[in-house]
Amino acid sequence: MGEGGDAQAAPPIVLLHGAGSNLEDMHLALGKHFGARRRVIFVDRPGLGFSARRAKDGASPAYQAAVLRAVLDRLGVARAILVGYSWGGTLALAVCARFPRACRRPGAGRAGHAPRALAHEPAQCLARRTRRLAVCPHLAFPFGAILMWPGSRTAFLPQTIPEGYVKRSAAMLVLRPPTLMANWADVGCLEAFLERQAERYPRSGCRRSCLAGDRDPLVPAARHGEKLAAAAPGVKLIVLPGFGHMLHHAAADQVVAAVEEVSAGAGAHEALERQWNRDIVSARVGE
Repeated sequence: MGEGGDAQAAPPIVLLHGAGSNLEDMHLALGKHFGARRRVIFVDRPGLGFSARRAKDGASPAYQAAVLRAVLDRLGVARAILVGYSWGGTLALAVCARFPRACRRPGAGRAGHAPRALAHEPAQCLARRTRRLAVCPHLAFPFGAILMWPGSRTAFLPQTIPEGYVKRSAAMLVLRPPTLMANWADVGCLEAFLERQAERYPRSGCRRSCLAGDRDPLVPAARHGEKLAAAAPGVKLIVLPGFGHMLHHAAADQVVAAVEEVSAGAGAHEALERQWNRDIVSARVGE
């Protein structure tokens, strides 16, 4: 876990990375955009980066949501704006569904997945391959290292991969056998979890913004973002033409603008809530 920006700024922003990566990916993409203006919290999800995974059900977004809630409690963060990329978007939605008060109302997550949508085939194929490699630790790193750059380049299409991305994002960390197995488990459990979580979306009080690229081959907007917007109240879907999967890198300005919009809405909502509470107190005193 890491923190950046002004600890006094509100609301704090929590950045949640996707499958196969770690907090360095989010830091590389968005850290400089918030700068000293905001308190920003970067998290390695359980089992990835340098976070441990101690529970057998650690791949479940519900479990990881509980872990994240506990971490925020320890940091003294009662409410936050959650910004999740791809798998991290599912985690942001899970937190909003289970701990709505943890999301600064209206809470937000940039979601990469949607209810009752099938897990994307490229990720399933990759999961099967990495599972085989993880069975033999001596093969995981050399073969994974060969595939790392072309795989990362594909994720960025149709945009180009930033220079030095694999090294600067510490992407090779996922090739450690325990991390590889944790990542496979994350992807493998996703489809069934999304189907169960879909029932919670209408009851969630958090407002959410969902950004998607119309040329994303891994998480197509029609199968994910559009279904999420149709199933969940308060979701603002923004489809960016000409963009692929790595929006937090390729369209960072648009992501930051969406966060700022949610933050401004949260401030206005809480101001109205405080005024409402004052009016209630005044009425009771008048009685």
